[in-house]
Amino acid sequence: MKTLGVLASVVAIVACSSEQNVPTEFETTVPLYANGAGAPEVMTPHLSGDQEVLAGAITPALSQAQGQAVFRIRGTTLEFRLIASNIHNVIMSHIHCDVAGANGPIAQWLFPQTTGGPQLPNPGLVDQDGVLASGTIDLAGVNCPTDTAAGGADNPANGVPLLTAIRNGWTYVNVHTNDGVAPANTGPGDFPGGEIRGQLDR
Repeated sequence: MKTLGVLASVVAIVACSSEQNVPTEFETTVPLYANGAGAPEVMTPHLSGDQEVLAGAITPALSQAQGQAVFRIRGTTLEFRLIASNIHNVIMSHIHCDVAGANGPIAQWLFPQTTGGPQLPNPGLVDQDGVLASGTIDLAGVNCPTDTAAGGADNPANGVPLLTAIRNGWTYVNVHTNDGVAPANTGPGDFPGGEIRGQLDR
């Protein structure tokens, strides 16, 4: 009787260059709303162009940019770290108030500073690939503005304390770009209304 030899096939998985780059820095986080006295509330939204809301043939969904945010809330204090990668002409970033699939007003600046405008002069950070902003903010007394845009009366975050809106999933992080050349919204690196976005929710 012949003894059959068993061939062991080794499959090499080659990681091809992705259509979309991922953030170049990573951070280990505790589970959301971890048990234990004094544990912070933690949210880690992923930012991408396909979460933006913009009508037209050229939209942020075409962007290869990606982002990751880490938000830790303890009491009224927000500690944050925002990573944005493979993105160009970054001029500003904020927390906006509204639900997924809708555009809402700015409630809190994250970049270039947390105390408010102005944005960076166009074209901003021409090549951004890593940590965009980090810091600690006291959100006591910070409210979502009333949305005065068309359909804004339906925004559930209108006038609500920002911390309440964050906990209810009514806020999102937005990173804006602008190449400084008219017209706007011509492609990646030129979405003044936002190129990548991620909803803050539980």
